[in-house]
Amino acid sequence: MATALEINQPAPAFSAPNAQGETVSLADFVGQWLVLYFYPKDNTPGCTTEATEFSAKLAEFNTLDAVILGVSPDSEKSHSKFIDKHNLTVQLLSDPEHQLAAAYGAWGPKKFMGKEYEGILRSTFLIDPQGNIAHIWPNVRVKGHVEKVLEKLQQLRGAD
Repeated sequence: MATALEINQPAPAFSAPNAQGETVSLADFVGQWLVLYFYPKDNTPGCTTEATEFSAKLAEFNTLDAVILGVSPDSEKSHSKFIDKHNLTVQLLSDPEHQLAAAYGAWGPKKFMGKEYEGILRSTFLIDPQGNIAHIWPNVRVKGHVEKVLEKLQQLRGAD
């Protein structure tokens, strides 16, 4: 697992394919706010709720000059089906080798029904227009999370 990131440090650079197979990189978003959220799996209850809630609030994030990217180990094809099935408007990136998740400390040991395994640690990172980490939400609970991210972005934008 990667070392823990801290607020105000540069966000780790990344490049990963989206659902259309196009490469998306951190550098593409210089000058914009970026919400980068990590989730375990397409079409599971919590992940679907998170993706649909971010999609529902996308216009509000856009008015604050923010882009939303979801990241999971799922394939581009899986992401494409997930987007179509739930009419998602957020971009999803494929990270099958967990390199992006590891760089952000979002890959590590988990427990489920007494078994330990490596997996995605549901977390969200707010990256400022200069490419620095502005806020981190580790161990995300889906309920109310999107509103918390939007509130923090509004608060930080107010400080612009």
